[in-house]
Amino acid sequence: MTVINRYEGRRALITGGGSGIGQATVLRLLAEGGLVVAADVSEAGLEDTRAKAGAAAGRLTTVVVDIADEASVRAGVTAAVEALGGLDVLVNAAGILRSSHTHETTLADFNKIVAVNLTGTFLMIREAIPALLNGDSPAVVNFSSTSAAFAHPYMAAYAASKGGIQSMTHALAAEYAKQGIRFTAVQPGSISSGMTDGSGASKASVGPGLPEDADMSLFLKLAPAIGQGFAGPETVASVVAMLASDDGRFITGTEVRVDGGTHF
Repeated sequence: MTVINRYEGRRALITGGGSGIGQATVLRLLAEGGLVVAADVSEAGLEDTRAKAGAAAGRLTTVVVDIADEASVRAGVTAAVEALGGLDVLVNAAGILRSSHTHETTLADFNKIVAVNLTGTFLMIREAIPALLNGDSPAVVNFSSTSAAFAHPYMAAYAASKGGIQSMTHALAAEYAKQGIRFTAVQPGSISSGMTDGSGASKASVGPGLPEDADMSLFLKLAPAIGQGFAGPETVASVVAMLASDDGRFITGTEVRVDGGTHF
């Protein structure tokens, strides 16, 4: 990776920073000179991120946050803003994926997915907006998914949560455009991360916990068209870094699909 310092002096808060794409985004923004707070529900994951940050760890602060809990979000954002001395960038990478037959999905499981993915993203944004309004070229990058617009069987609750994030991103972009905050979303697909692992249309690669009788032929169209299988999380991190930087200054109220041509 060619190192460019688009984030020299910029202050970023990244959820899901203890693993997968969130962790890759933390490391990418640190590599570009940023001051970063990594938030995650897993303390062990945050310790792993710190270890991987190497010499850049001096510009990294970690905070344990459960984004589905309002009090935890409020405390975490406050701590992050205090540590950074303000806020310029918010990246909402935290999320969970659960798979099941929809007619066997419990209300508790459905609500849990929505609470973490959609409500958690809302809570982070709501608490961060006051600091972002005083930030330097403030930008928010949310995480939607290719499942928001394309069929991913056995993942109805997940798809609903990600579709909500995508719609909310458009609404927020309009609401805060005149106040200078940009809102964009990424749509990862065919990415090997904390949620998915693998390189083809198998139960391991398309998501954890698929039903034992899942019809795997439904996933044939989810294979990427380019490359040799699933891409690494750093692939998405590079797009996030662009969107929240000055290079993305004329991009707001839209989503960018990062899926290797899985959905032409």
